[in-house]
Amino acid sequence: MTRTVTRFPEGIVRIPPSKSVLHRAIICAALAGGWIGVNSASDDVDATARCVSALMSGDNVTLDCGESGSTLRFLIPVALALGKSATFTGRGRLLERPMEPFFGALRAHGAEIAQTADAIEVSGELSAGIYELPGDVSSQFVTGLLFALPLLRGDSEIRLTTALESAGYVELTLDELGKSGVEARRTGGGFEVPGGQRYLPREMDAEGDWSQAAFFLAARALGRDVEVAGLDYESKQGDREIAEILRRATADGGRIRAIDVDASGIPDIVPPVTALLCFADGVSRIYNAGRLRHKESDRLAALAEELGKLGAEIAVEGDALVIRGVTEICGGTMSARGDHRIAMAGAVAAIRARGAVTIEGAECVSKSYPDFWKDFEVSGK
Repeated sequence: MTRTVTRFPEGIVRIPPSKSVLHRAIICAALAGGWIGVNSASDDVDATARCVSALMSGDNVTLDCGESGSTLRFLIPVALALGKSATFTGRGRLLERPMEPFFGALRAHGAEIAQTADAIEVSGELSAGIYELPGDVSSQFVTGLLFALPLLRGDSEIRLTTALESAGYVELTLDELGKSGVEARRTGGGFEVPGGQRYLPREMDAEGDWSQAAFFLAARALGRDVEVAGLDYESKQGDREIAEILRRATADGGRIRAIDVDASGIPDIVPPVTALLCFADGVSRIYNAGRLRHKESDRLAALAEELGKLGAEIAVEGDALVIRGVTEICGGTMSARGDHRIAMAGAVAAIRARGAVTIEGAECVSKSYPDFWKDFEVSGK
């Protein structure tokens, strides 16, 4: 689907439930022996719901993770902790994403894992013990273990060999575990996880998604009269950092200040922050962003090249984006590159375009936010 952006946010937008919370709540509910019905919150959440249902209903199952890295990385150790054989499949770049040394840590504790270009097959049963992982590859590895290790017969420890990036997502995991009666204790270098625990049923509550809200908050900073509803300002979501970024970047008179942003803990909001800083006074830098190369697209290249087609001035320098602010962009045609957040970033950048902005492959927003285009063109109070 090609979409030409002709209308912009004006009015009240109620942000959908947090994708990050829903992934975790669905898994906790399933491990408690219950079930949470989810009505097409997003393609990714649907993937987790579908895969959890299949995993809990039998052995030797095939789990289609779609393009959801969370589904894949969370459920591989869960399947192994349950002693189930499973074949994980996916689409797009999912099976190309880094999985070592995650697999190495799992193999050292009883897992058998075979990966081809089309699937990952796992079998065996995990044993308790010490799991060593780097913290700067993906926090999803840590979350997957935090779901699985409480189910084992003995106590375990996660030892991080490097600093944990995207720590906010792990805090969200710990919060969801606690709500389900499961304990995991932080240590100086990781986490201690007692074994033999049981997940308990509990009420479902999914707050608004700060990752999605960031696009509308950026639109507001660019002058749109849009109110974002449904957010918890005390949330444990790491992407709540967008509020502080906007505070630093917003100047009096509607100007945007050039700022530097450390992306190590907030990779998912780099696209809307980039779209915003395209219009800052001066040169901005988004650094520690190397992991964005392994998303649905190489987001560093995609942001620089696709927003560049519209007239933005963005360069990739190592693991950083260097953004030279302009007053406005000219408009034109860009590709979403099959990446939901690149499509949304293009929509935000279009707010200050002289000409029309056309986004090819705009339907990819269904991965995380199926109603994005309807909400982006909302009007009325």
